[in-house]
Amino acid sequence: MIKKSFIIVLTRIRILPFVRRFKELITSYSAESIQRQSELKSFYAGFINTGDLCFDVGANMGNRTRIFLRLGARVVCIEPQEQCFRQLSKKYKTSTKVILVQQAVGEKAGFADLSICDQAPTISTMSVRWKTEGRFSTDYQWERSERVEVSTLDELITQYGLPKFCKIDVEGFEHSVLMGLSQSIPNLSFEYMSEFFDDTKRCIHQLSSIAEYRYNCTKGESMEFILPDWVTAEEFCKVIDSPGFGVNWGDVYARLE
Repeated sequence: MIKKSFIIVLTRIRILPFVRRFKELITSYSAESIQRQSELKSFYAGFINTGDLCFDVGANMGNRTRIFLRLGARVVCIEPQEQCFRQLSKKYKTSTKVILVQQAVGEKAGFADLSICDQAPTISTMSVRWKTEGRFSTDYQWERSERVEVSTLDELITQYGLPKFCKIDVEGFEHSVLMGLSQSIPNLSFEYMSEFFDDTKRCIHQLSSIAEYRYNCTKGESMEFILPDWVTAEEFCKVIDSPGFGVNWGDVYARLE
């Protein structure tokens, strides 16, 4: 409770972003962080080559954007949250390989309310279900909101080009993001959580309506595929429905066949 109150006070006096940035700078030079970045780079090298275009949807503080850049990619970095976008601008506003887009992504273009969790900005969301039914719902609060502009993946592709890889991490809003896509992207990833496996399957069905993909997934931030082989949509849905799957959260990866 004391920690929560302290975080709220720091947020209100606008110090918290600087505290987080200082912590990020310190930890980025630790041996553990260097090893972690090496693991991320090695993993994403399986999808991304020098010169490829990538979309980072729900970029937050840009940890995936940083890895994509290290692989020589060009990145459209998409983040609606004001606090996060300010930090991204400080990092990348002079980069010729990053396009910063302060928008949310959804099924339709327009405007919507983004619920902000000041305790943990990484779980700010546009999903009502995420706030009321997800694992964070009992320990965190979303006490304010920001009115944000919403684009679609189709519109972003029209404006910036077709990405080779698209990462989607939008805290329970992944299906809405994919509903705004009507064309095939060669490689995608989107977050899943065990309490929302029905949404995961909806995401897969939406992708299957666009093109034939093969699927695999990672557990948490392991950066190792769980399945030995890439499988069809039907096979993957059977995997996550099986009693022995037992994975709480991670990312689904879709590869165009």
